[in-house]
Amino acid sequence: MKPAGPLLAAIALTAAVTGAGTLAARAGTVIDDWSDIKAPQPPALQSVTVDPKTTALLVLDFTHQICNEKNKPRCVASLPAMKNLLAGARDNHVMVVFSTAGNMTAKDIWADVAPAPGEPMVNSHANKFQGTDLEKILKDKGIKSVIVTGVNANGAVLYTASEAAFLGFKVIDPIDCSSAENEYIEQYVVYNFAHAPLVSSMVTLTTADMIKF
Repeated sequence: MKPAGPLLAAIALTAAVTGAGTLAARAGTVIDDWSDIKAPQPPALQSVTVDPKTTALLVLDFTHQICNEKNKPRCVASLPAMKNLLAGARDNHVMVVFSTAGNMTAKDIWADVAPAPGEPMVNSHANKFQGTDLEKILKDKGIKSVIVTGVNANGAVLYTASEAAFLGFKVIDPIDCSSAENEYIEQYVVYNFAHAPLVSSMVTLTTADMIKF
């Protein structure tokens, strides 16, 4: 004797729920599945033309203590691109703001990308807005967009750029001027900029030679 229609439906529903429960039980945490996770397609880089009057270049923590061949050779490798970007910004009268961390000073910054007389500097931890007058420095000059460069990509760059976005600044991230210990770290920072809520709508990913003044 065949089960009635309602009974068939109940059996099917029970099987579906049981199956779903089994699948859920089999699903691992991100740690369990770590080696099976595939990186998504990279975001597209964009050419950018900025307004020198309303744009500031943030040069974050390029000190010898942080950026050196032993601990962060990728940062040292980024210095030529950073030097060219800084020169282009200065030639076009773009505001430039520098930062250090801890007990480091302007004297600790690599000479190729060091502050010129009169260029402002702040000192803080990962978020360069925290405990400094960076927001005031920018807003007093009518700045609406910031080009965020520096090291660490997952420290000063990530948190300063994100805070800038939260404060309403447009953010430009030249990825060849933002470095960390390895490419995986740089990759997840770029992914975050491309996909994080609110931040992604405020950030443009580019390279130094794709920025025009």
